Amino acid sequence: MQDPGKILKSVFGFDSFRGKQQDIIRRLVDDQLPALVLMPTGGGKSLCYQIPALCFEGGTLVISPLIALMQDQADALRKRGVAASYINSTVSREDREKRVRQFIDGKLKLLYVTPERFRKPEFAEAIRMARIDLLAIDEAHCISEWGHDFRPDYSRIGEFRALIGNPLTLALTATATHEVQKDILKKLNLDPETTRIFSDGIRRENLKLEVAEVWDEKSRQELILSARNTYPGTGIIYFSLISTLEKFSHWLQSRGIPHLTYHGKLTDQHRKRVLRDFISGSDSLILATNAFGMGIDKPDIRFVIHAEVPGSPESYYQETGRAGRDGNPALCLLIYQQEDLETQHEFLRWANPDAGFYYRLYSLLAVSSLEVNAIGIDFLREQLHFKSKKDFRIETALGILDRFGVTAGSLEKRNLEIVADLPEELDDETYLKKKLDMDRKKLYAILSYVREDGCRRQFLESWFGYPDGKPCGQCDTCQSGSAG
Repeated sequence: MQDPGKILKSVFGFDSFRGKQQDIIRRLVDDQLPALVLMPTGGGKSLCYQIPALCFEGGTLVISPLIALMQDQADALRKRGVAASYINSTVSREDREKRVRQFIDGKLKLLYVTPERFRKPEFAEAIRMARIDLLAIDEAHCISEWGHDFRPDYSRIGEFRALIGNPLTLALTATATHEVQKDILKKLNLDPETTRIFSDGIRRENLKLEVAEVWDEKSRQELILSARNTYPGTGIIYFSLISTLEKFSHWLQSRGIPHLTYHGKLTDQHRKRVLRDFISGSDSLILATNAFGMGIDKPDIRFVIHAEVPGSPESYYQETGRAGRDGNPALCLLIYQQEDLETQHEFLRWANPDAGFYYRLYSLLAVSSLEVNAIGIDFLREQLHFKSKKDFRIETALGILDRFGVTAGSLEKRNLEIVADLPEELDDETYLKKKLDMDRKKLYAILSYVREDGCRRQFLESWFGYPDGKPCGQCDTCQSGSAG
């Protein structure tokens, strides 16, 4: 078996490990015991499974929801001489079968797959034939229904793990409360007694946390321009509403300030072009909704501004974590306006349809599929008696049905169809109410963060289960003296 330190130098070009990387790798390679890794964004999580993959004789299967990132990582590994590939919805059937065969034959050391791939019986059956020495699960918080980016296919990874013989397992994430950590271990069927949790905390000293309250749009605009001038370079400005994003974009255009925009109304091709332009730019400014950013690996982002209040501490931490990955100073500014809270309350309502709504939508899709695909979402709105196009419960419910594997196809391609029964969770009002209550708790936590007069970094650390941190001395409350 090769030495991890030599692989670090010869393959990846680094002289030494960072943080707890070496301890994590040694636990996998030497002790052959599972681990859950909590490491800040940009902390080097990928090396924690890439180096063991090169130590083991068999293959390493990496489960990730990030299609763009898995492609980038596989390409980067191949450039370093490592046999790696990926399988997702962008890969043709012929290439998928070829890559699975290469993995089974031992010609690939790492194979990246999306969790949805296990829905396919032919893939699940074929992958059982491979020798898998390590199963790595990236973005592991997606496993937990109480996390901020729950994906039902992730919650079934415990079943997939059993299907492939319960191999040595490494789960990795940047954000997980204690409740989510316990849920991850439970859903993966990992023994808490033998699974070690490695945590580097969430503190990143180079990020300056600030909150500013505004009372009108002009104040918001001036504040953003001031922050941009103070921290020149690449930046992301997050918006909750596409309409607010578009208004701000028009205002920037009127001032001759170049920028990019990224949101869910753009075509896939357009979004890919915007993403490419942002990553390749040295002084890019992008206005985006939360659809942007997961898996973005750009080290020189100098500021992340939330122009409107986000919905949870988890999403806020993950989005601010895209700043300053090069270790240089970066600003994380949250702008608060009272009306933003009303927007988030609306989001809570849209994001949490009741059981009756799911049943009506499911029934409509089942009996009127021809009309649904011919007319589209307007037909669903009419049949469900929706008068407001600002009510996005249909979009939310369609997304949830897709995540649970209830539907296949899409309205855009006019091939949406029911392929499974409505899951128990979506017919359980107690479960749905518990989820709504949890979402409310997260929103109120963000409001508490806004109004915090102590150290902001301490507040976030306490939320994620690290209550003993010292004041950072760098956030706005620390520097104003109000943090005590």
